[in-house]
Amino acid sequence: QGKLVESGGGLVQPGGSLRLSCVASGFIFRNYAMNWYRQVPGKERELVAFITRAGGKTNYADSVKGRFTISRDNAKNTVYLQMSSLKPEDTAMYYCNAVGPASDYWGQGTQVTVSS
Repeated sequence: QGKLVESGGGLVQPGGSLRLSCVASGFIFRNYAMNWYRQVPGKERELVAFITRAGGKTNYADSVKGRFTISRDNAKNTVYLQMSSLKPEDTAMYYCNAVGPASDYWGQGTQVTVSS
């Protein structure tokens, strides 16, 4: 059974940076496109960033373009989300998601709080 484990969240001041990591196991990571989502209580889950299986193409929500960068290391079964110039409105639970031809997987989430 596939598993995703996120880490790297925490409390950061506005303007600061964080790097989230998501380690995959139990499935062939390189065969899966990867997403980062975020969710605030009471709101729908929002797609933040997407990366293709080989990492050649990425896409971002307008709200994070120019500030967040998604990348992956298929040798380490890991996807990253580098977040810079963080704003209070970036505060949310961040989840990674693996999407494959016949299955998808979700992590348990890591909390990011941007506050002074």
